[in-house]
Amino acid sequence: MVILESLLFYALVLLVTGVAVGFSCGLLGIGGGFLMVPVQIWLLASTGIDPTLATRIAFGTSLAVVLPTALSGCRGHSCRGVVLWRPGIIMGLCGLLGAFLGGSIAAHAPGDLLRMIFGFVVLLGALRMLFARNLLLGQEALPGEKRESLLQYVLWGLGVGVISGLTGIGGGVILVPAMVIAMGFSMYQAIGTSSVTIALNAVGGITAYAINGWGVPGLPMYCVGYIDLLQFTLLAGASIFTASWGVKAAHRLPAEKLRYIFVMLMIYIGLKMIGVLG
Repeated sequence: MVILESLLFYALVLLVTGVAVGFSCGLLGIGGGFLMVPVQIWLLASTGIDPTLATRIAFGTSLAVVLPTALSGCRGHSCRGVVLWRPGIIMGLCGLLGAFLGGSIAAHAPGDLLRMIFGFVVLLGALRMLFARNLLLGQEALPGEKRESLLQYVLWGLGVGVISGLTGIGGGVILVPAMVIAMGFSMYQAIGTSSVTIALNAVGGITAYAINGWGVPGLPMYCVGYIDLLQFTLLAGASIFTASWGVKAAHRLPAEKLRYIFVMLMIYIGLKMIGVLG
C-alpha cells in the first residue's frame, strides 16, 4: 500500500510539473528545464538514486521533454506570426552542436558542480534581464531595428547550446534576453523564435546524454542512457497539451508583465539550486 501511494505521489508530482512546464514554454519561450530539473533531482534522490546520477538523469530527461514541448509552443507562436525562422534555425543548428558538447562534458562532471552551474546560469540570465534598461522600460524593437548578423547568430547559438547541454535547460532563459538586448527582437519575436532554437538545442543534448549514459550502472529502470523514459512520458504527456495555453496567455499579457514573471521564476530557481534557499 505504501509503495503504491509513493508511486502515485511520484506520478502526480511529475504530471503537475509537466503542466507548469508546458504553460511556461508557451508563455515565455523557454524549455522549462529550470522548473523540471530541481523536481526531477528531488524525486530521483528520494528513491535512492545517487545524487550525481540523479542530476545527470534530470538534465538528460529534461532536454528530452523540452523537444516536443518547444515544438508545440513553436506551432502556436508561428500561427501568430512571431517566429523568425532564419535566425531561429541558424542559432538552433549551432546550438545543437554546442549542446552535444555541453552534454558530453556534463555526463562526466560531479553532480554538485552541475547543480551550481545550473543555478548560476539561471541567476545570470535573470539579472541580465532585470537590469537591461530597454527591457525595464518596456521598449519593443520597431520595424527595421532588428540587427541581422550571421556571426552573432552563430556565436549565440553555440554558446547557449553549450550551456543547454551542461545544465539540462533548453536555453531560453539566456536566449530570450539576448535576442531582445543584443539582437533587437521584440519580446514576442524573441519568445516565438526561441522555441525553434531550444527544440534544436534539445536534440544535441538528448543525443549526448543518451550516448554517454549508455550502460552506466545504478540507473533506474526504463532508462536509455541518462534519459528516464518514465519521467519523460509523464512530463511530456502533460506539457505538450498545456504549451498552447501558455501561447494564448502570452499574446494577451503586456510584454512588461511577461518580463517580470520570467525574472521572478528565474531568481527563485537559481537561488534554490545553488543552495541559498535550502
